[in-house]
Amino acid sequence: MTTEGRFSGQRILVVDDDQDILDSTELAFRAEGADVILAADGNTAVSLFLADRPDGVVLDMMLPGRSGFLVLEKIKETTDPPPVVMVTANRGKRHLVYAENLGVSAYLIKPVPLQRLLTTLGDLMGLQ
Repeated sequence: MTTEGRFSGQRILVVDDDQDILDSTELAFRAEGADVILAADGNTAVSLFLADRPDGVVLDMMLPGRSGFLVLEKIKETTDPPPVVMVTANRGKRHLVYAENLGVSAYLIKPVPLQRLLTTLGDLMGLQ
């Protein structure tokens, strides 16, 4: 069940291998009206993305099966890819530069306050 909110009518793919992060992020986006699709590994994320074509993606960098970078690469290969916000605990500059070279829309360092995540993706999607 979704409620009215900033993300009403939007499908958001959330990818993270930490169940607590998946749960809290799902609740935050659902509270704003989003239809949330969840994946706990990179391979599932690519499959769900290709099948469901979400309007926005929240993507962890370190994932089992296929890294967030490889998921981002697959997303960016598609026609008219959605905004992708990468979240990571890795503070290395090299990773940020690599993500930017792949076309990431935003790069946030964990822990990311949920309101900041909602605002960042909402702004990238042009939602008021």
